[in-house]
Amino acid sequence: MITMENIEESSSPLRITPTVRALSSALRTTRGNAHDSGRRDSERMFPEPEKEKLWFKESSAKNLRTRDFLSPSSMLNTLYADGQVPPAVMSRILSVQGCGVLPVAGGEVVDEGLRVRVDRAAAFKAVLDGGATEYLAPSAQRQGCVLLNCPALHPKPEPPTPDSLSLGQLRTILLADHMGSLLRGQGFTVSLCPLLPEDSSIVNFLCTLGIDWPTSPACWTNEGREEKIQEALEKSPYREREIERDRRMSGGPGRKKVDKGENEGAVRINLKRVFQDEGLQGYDPSLGTCTVHRDSVSHLAQLDLAAADCTVAVATALHVTSCQDEFRQQQIAMLWRASGATHTQRHLVCGPVKTPSSQLSCAQYLQLRRGQMKEASEMKYGDQVEGQTWDDIIRVMSSATIRFELLSTVHSSPVTLDVQREGGVSTKGPRGGVFVMYNCARLHTLFDSYDRGVEKGLYPEIPDGSELDFSALKEEGEWLLLFNYLIPFSELLDQSGQVLDCEGGGARVNLKTEQICKFLVSLSKDFSSYYNRVHVLGEPLPHLFNQMFCRLYLLRALRELYHSALETLNLPPIRQL
Repeated sequence: MITMENIEESSSPLRITPTVRALSSALRTTRGNAHDSGRRDSERMFPEPEKEKLWFKESSAKNLRTRDFLSPSSMLNTLYADGQVPPAVMSRILSVQGCGVLPVAGGEVVDEGLRVRVDRAAAFKAVLDGGATEYLAPSAQRQGCVLLNCPALHPKPEPPTPDSLSLGQLRTILLADHMGSLLRGQGFTVSLCPLLPEDSSIVNFLCTLGIDWPTSPACWTNEGREEKIQEALEKSPYREREIERDRRMSGGPGRKKVDKGENEGAVRINLKRVFQDEGLQGYDPSLGTCTVHRDSVSHLAQLDLAAADCTVAVATALHVTSCQDEFRQQQIAMLWRASGATHTQRHLVCGPVKTPSSQLSCAQYLQLRRGQMKEASEMKYGDQVEGQTWDDIIRVMSSATIRFELLSTVHSSPVTLDVQREGGVSTKGPRGGVFVMYNCARLHTLFDSYDRGVEKGLYPEIPDGSELDFSALKEEGEWLLLFNYLIPFSELLDQSGQVLDCEGGGARVNLKTEQICKFLVSLSKDFSSYYNRVHVLGEPLPHLFNQMFCRLYLLRALRELYHSALETLNLPPIRQL
């Protein structure tokens, strides 16, 4: 069994993955000791540990009452005769330790399997005593350059406006913005493409949603790069020559004979040859031959400009596009390749956004949500809802509503929006951005109340964590908040850049872009349940202070967790409601 001293000696933050790995190593019998003379006959060899999951982390409040990790009985039966865990193996499980491994307090075999319980007081102290800062960021910084390209924002030939932008295209923009924040937090250098004309209506619209997209002066042009791209395509080995085109177009039954004046002088690129010769998987076989138009050259020049900001020779370009625009974006990707670009290109494709019985532009959608948010605020707070402070609150809450509506679903799946004007936006329903922002504000209100109590002399200042006995945190909701949210958050952030490590694969890439939104909604449900059930700021009696301070340490860490998660969505926290 791990002692408190073992925990204090390790400076590594506690993590779920290293704990599961250590428990798995302790449970299985490796090939290296298969012929040990002391090995019991009942122990079996675990053939390939990577193929099956030995342990499961519990997350429901019901299961966490009795266990934190479980190795199911079905797994025990494959490892040991009759599922009986030998004493030597159990001893190894109870004494697991290592970098980031949670301290184990006990374990036993029950009908469901082998259940293990964490030393919760030690875990609370290890996480909260230092302020939990190491749990609020990715566990390691990474290197590399990612170019996030949003086709919806490229001119066709004019830049988009809030009235011309579809809701499906808005979804891709919000997703690119979210991915940019996640990847920067991982340590990647991120470039956003394209540049937008400063002071344009689309830039102002994006700013209202909290999106800081790069801009260029209104008089700026990219003609130099456009000429360079045009010349590269004209000299490309994948360019289809006139005589070759004439033979192909007139060489078979039913073929249309080409008029000599049709597309005369136009550059045509055989895109199918590009991805076949380059060995690129997942591209549409019907891409065929593409005529290079001016808007395509402009798009490629913007990509070339964004890639020039990368500090590495080969960057990863992530094209964030709607399913309606996917074919066109595959054409652009292959044209860029044909022009000589060697960067890795992947496509993050978003499903459609549906609004049954109604058609809204992005401008109308924002106006609708802002009006509903203001109406809901006025119903709850009355005449207080006026002035710049409330204007800012309503703007942020409207942005949060839109982001959660469009980002909480798996990116490849469709989103269906309720855009009925009589519908309201509630601050209490356990769904969406408003609920998340409301509960974040409750934490700020709690600490404001505590600070006022200190000023009045009711409570002393919060002591150093080393002076507290964290075994006072016995309420089941407290462990749930630590074990399901504070400890795993860093590993959740780590996942955002892992897909960039994958070599090969198809053109499409699937990322779990919905995870942060779902994490925040789930956190808010569990925090709200705990906050409604537990009176944190109790009577100002000395014998109650230790428990109150331990709870304040936990909730202070949760407040910072909210801030870190909301930052990936470019949403500032609401500090009062």
